[in-house]
Amino acid sequence: MKEKKPSHEQIYRVLFLCTGNSARSIIAESLLNHNGNGRFIGYSAGSNPRGEVHPHVLKLLLSQGHDIENLRSKSWDEFEAVDAPSMDFVFTVCDNAANEPCPVWPGRPVTAHWGLADPAGVEGTETEQRGAFTEAYELLEKRVKAFLSLPLESLEAEELENKLKEIGHSLF
Repeated sequence: MKEKKPSHEQIYRVLFLCTGNSARSIIAESLLNHNGNGRFIGYSAGSNPRGEVHPHVLKLLLSQGHDIENLRSKSWDEFEAVDAPSMDFVFTVCDNAANEPCPVWPGRPVTAHWGLADPAGVEGTETEQRGAFTEAYELLEKRVKAFLSLPLESLEAEELENKLKEIGHSLF
C-alpha cells in the first residue's frame, strides 16, 4: 500500500487484532485504508492466524471497491519486530484477542476493544453466511468512520480513550 502523506497532517498507524486474522481484522484494515485518505494506515494481525483471508471477505471487499492485493493473514509477531512500523492505535475486534495477553507494543499506542461476532463462525445457508460478513462489514465501517471523524489532535488522552471505548460499544 502506498503511503500518501498530507503535507501538514500526521499519519496515524492503526493495528486491528483478532485471533485468526482472516475476517474482522482484515475488514477493519481494509476499511481504514479505503476511507483514511492517506492520513491513516491500517494493518491487521492475529494471535493465531489462519494463514489465509476468508474467501467471503475477499468477495465482499471487492464488491465494495476495496483493493485486496496486499491483504494477508499474519501473526502479530510481525509487529513486534525491530523494523516493524510503530503503531499509534491498536484495536481488538474479537473477544478472544481482547482476553489474550498481548505483546507490549513499541511507542505505547492507544488501545481499545471493538469486539463483534465472528462472521466466519456462522453456520447455515450460503446466504446466511454472506449476510453475517456483510453485517460485520457494515458495523466495522460505522466504527471506522466514527474513529476517522474524531479530532485526534485536540482530544486529551482520557477523552480520546473514552471516545474509542464508546465507538467499540456502539452498535449504531
